[in-house]
Amino acid sequence: MDAQNLVRMANRIGDFFEAMPDRQEAMSGIVQHISRYWEARMRRDLHKHLESSGGNGLKEIVAEALAEDQSWKA
Repeated sequence: MDAQNLVRMANRIGDFFEAMPDRQEAMSGIVQHISRYWEARMRRDLHKHLESSGGNGLKEIVAEALAEDQSWKA
């Protein structure tokens, strides 16, 4: 899947959870959402993007959440 599309979708998830007052809870929500609702192919492609570009284009909270909790890759 196109990395730019995945970045856009992940950032929209980040926009929703970023409004939460507890940053750790927000980051956990981002990871849980991607783990639960994204196909394995989408998660793999996002992981490739994160590894190859350092998460270029991802919102800070999204990149931090994904880097901190690697469970979403499975």
